[in-house]
Amino acid sequence: MKRTVTTRAPVSTQPFEGVNAKDVLIAGVDEAGRGPLAGPVVVAAVVLNPAHPVDGLDDSKKLSEARREKLFPLIVERALAYCVVVVEKDEIDRINIFQATMTGMSRAVAGLTPSAAEAWVDGNHLPKDLPCPGRAIIDGDALIPAISAASILAKVTRDRLMVAMDTEHPGYGFASHKGYSTPEHLAALKRLGPCSQHRRSFAPVRLLLDQGELF
Repeated sequence: MKRTVTTRAPVSTQPFEGVNAKDVLIAGVDEAGRGPLAGPVVVAAVVLNPAHPVDGLDDSKKLSEARREKLFPLIVERALAYCVVVVEKDEIDRINIFQATMTGMSRAVAGLTPSAAEAWVDGNHLPKDLPCPGRAIIDGDALIPAISAASILAKVTRDRLMVAMDTEHPGYGFASHKGYSTPEHLAALKRLGPCSQHRRSFAPVRLLLDQGELF
């Protein structure tokens, strides 16, 4: 079953037909949004179907926005399983961004139906509570198609959330910089103060608050 879930409520799509239970299902796992000053971190897990490959997969950062948007529905349609998890700003502030990312990865893998036999995670760290064996692969998003697919689902999902956030919190430029610490964003932060989606645990936001320049 293909799923998109958040930390608040799961939403399921139609199950993929023809899954062979004898196949060894390997999930690629990646995230988007560890570095920004605002918004969630989004994690995706994807099990690709060898019988229905998706051409042109690569690290989402190397692809144009238009190319990512084109690949997104193909991955969703052709994957054996996928799960996208949104870890909100409040949880990031509560447990820190590293732990929030690891938690999101575990939730994404756990949300796959059919379940993965193994999870290949981009980077050099594995969550301690993965529901299956795992491997950490540096630059995996450029080397392993399933991880590339996960990076695209995570990136496109988060970018869409940040565009919507721009409407809810105008003036910060979220639609353009997606919450990263660009000069435009830092200037808006100093001018407007943080909105409810800014990560209080991140230094640029925390420093301004500590200095009493905001609120």
